[in-house]
Amino acid sequence: MTAAPTLPANFDPTDPSLCEERIPLQEFLELRKTAPVYWVEQAPEARAGFNDTGFWAISKHADIAAVSKNSKDFSANENGVIIRFAADMTREQVELQSVMLVNQDPPDHTKTRQIISRGFTPRAIGALHEVLVERANKIVDDALAKGEGDFVFEVAAELPLQAIADLLGVPMEDRRKLFDWSNQMLAYDDPEYDAQPDVAAAEILGYAMALAEERAKDPKDDIISKLVTADVDGHKLGDDEFGYFVILLAVAGNETTRNAITHGMNAFFENPDQWELWKRERPSTMVDEVIRWATPVTVFQRTALNDVEIGGQPIKKGDRVGLYYASGNHDEQVFENPDKFDILRDPNPHLAFGGHGAHYCIGANLARLEVEVIFNVIADRMPNIVKTGEPRRLRHAWINGIKELPVKYA
Repeated sequence: MTAAPTLPANFDPTDPSLCEERIPLQEFLELRKTAPVYWVEQAPEARAGFNDTGFWAISKHADIAAVSKNSKDFSANENGVIIRFAADMTREQVELQSVMLVNQDPPDHTKTRQIISRGFTPRAIGALHEVLVERANKIVDDALAKGEGDFVFEVAAELPLQAIADLLGVPMEDRRKLFDWSNQMLAYDDPEYDAQPDVAAAEILGYAMALAEERAKDPKDDIISKLVTADVDGHKLGDDEFGYFVILLAVAGNETTRNAITHGMNAFFENPDQWELWKRERPSTMVDEVIRWATPVTVFQRTALNDVEIGGQPIKKGDRVGLYYASGNHDEQVFENPDKFDILRDPNPHLAFGGHGAHYCIGANLARLEVEVIFNVIADRMPNIVKTGEPRRLRHAWINGIKELPVKYA
């Protein structure tokens, strides 16, 4: 029998003030040992949009993977996958997001994913390699010309933004709009930003629908044309579905990869032996270790559709469960020395792409390519990069974000 955890009675791993300071890995370690399925009672302002008082925090790798693969008993659609919204979020606003791929259940999810996957085939992603290398070199050129600056804004954010712009056929001069809109959508808990997430979402929707209308009339060789003209079993993306897909891509494809690259660079700063190893040997295992280490999305949730058990703990129909990927990615039963940044780690069955069920990240191969390309170019072109100050973390409940990392490029 395991001992009861010694955590504070009000411990909530989605507390943005805690996550602004650090990801609570020590607390997750204790939970994995003493209460791997742990009830979190949320303060009223933390459960806006939900009709309950809290959720079950799932901290073990095996349990997270099992729930991720079980669409029969666990729903992404019932309450969405976001575990903590802005304090003024309404139930109606939560339900409006059900059209997004990440919040869908089979069979709707299956049909939508079949359409969207046409833009993310290995051939489509492979075709981006050469242009991404070219863009990465230009990004590094511009950074070197400045001498020093903010790695997040000038390097880490740029390649994912430009890749999304290329995929969507968005003019390069508009990529910063996507950057600003996605920041606005996610920064509702950080007082440094005057965030208006509803306004930003409406801006992206309007922009996306205009692009979709244009491509429907005049198709081109880009993902928009494929999505608005595709038809799978009589189903194709409507205007609102396409708009929400662009929101998902702007957030998931921009914020997550940006943060993976930033956390990876900071991990190399903190582990110079690993940086020397990367410059010297370029092991293919580097990419997944950076992504494991960063775990840009720390948690998504599911809602139980039936009375079930997780790790021996009864879960009632309607209960929410938080899948803590950040904890699973440091599970000592799966990863040897999980708190060590080791770019030779192999195997590396991390959960940073959302487990291996139906909701496995559709853009995983693109993210891996972007991480590989940018660190290759940084190692080649500015191998002596150093940080000049500590990273500043984003105040956020479920994004492991860094909003500034001061560096000297050469």
